[in-house]
Amino acid sequence: MFPKNTWYVACTPDEIADKPLGRQICGERIVFYRGPEGKVAAVEDFCPHRGAPLSLGRVTDGQLVCGYHGLVMGCDGKVVSMPGQRVRGFPCTRSFPVVERYGFIWVWTGDEKLADPAQIHHLEWAVSPDWAYGGGLYHIKCEYRLMIDNLMDLTHETYVHATSIGQKEIDESPVTTQTEGDTVVTSRFMENVMAPPFWREALRANHLADDVAVDRWQICRFTPPSHVLIEVGVAHAGHGGYDADPRYKASSIVVDFITPETETSHWYFWGMARNFKPEDEALTATIREGQGNIFAEDMEMLERQQENLLAYPERRLLMLNIDSGGINARRVLERMVAQERNIPA
Repeated sequence: MFPKNTWYVACTPDEIADKPLGRQICGERIVFYRGPEGKVAAVEDFCPHRGAPLSLGRVTDGQLVCGYHGLVMGCDGKVVSMPGQRVRGFPCTRSFPVVERYGFIWVWTGDEKLADPAQIHHLEWAVSPDWAYGGGLYHIKCEYRLMIDNLMDLTHETYVHATSIGQKEIDESPVTTQTEGDTVVTSRFMENVMAPPFWREALRANHLADDVAVDRWQICRFTPPSHVLIEVGVAHAGHGGYDADPRYKASSIVVDFITPETETSHWYFWGMARNFKPEDEALTATIREGQGNIFAEDMEMLERQQENLLAYPERRLLMLNIDSGGINARRVLERMVAQERNIPA
């Protein structure tokens, strides 16, 4: 269950640098490539001649050439030519609205008449020289909403990520949840605690002592269809916590773009944006490696969770106060899907 009249992150520019990329998004098989003048294009990954995947072809002079019999496809889904054949009457292949912005390629899988690029949220960290970003991509075999649940309730850090970002104070600190229109925000603040290993390393990278008490925060912000941006950080205790002067803290934004593939799998674009030492490429690489290892731990848990849910579909799950962020996010998604399908509230 996923809305389709919305923008999803489809891929990153490097994935289509040398050849077409085939990717299934919201159940749609799509091929992404660079068309004329390098502009990104997206059409159905289906050749109208014999049904071969167009993603197995090549791009020549901005034209997508099928790798089976050489049919040439235009960015609008119309057949352009085919060696030795008359193809004017060939049916069109579906094309998809696509936008390249903020270092990502975004696709709209619903009604193309409704596709407005202005609906893509502004990402200041992606355009400002005061920020650095590093991230990656995982293919995860579980429903995308399970990942949203996971990110909107960080209580699991104490257990899944015990050696990196977890600590017992996460369990002991209350969570608040607010819904503002279609945005859901969960917040947790921990005062006068010792930083876990990941954050001790971040403090050192920012030339701050790592062996003193800190105030720590986690502010998870869900925006539809499936984006979760998490403000995280630590500051030396007694200097204002979240509002502390940059001289006393290390903070970042955890970036999570979750794109459904099927009902039980998704593409997970993860990363971290930081506004301290943005010029330090070695630090960016170190953070990316550490964060990648942390998210790999999530992957195993989520995939096994999905297996259990499929094996026992009749089981009712418990709902606790720590689940409120994920529950409210699901309500937003249910409302969006109902509106698309004209289902009364």
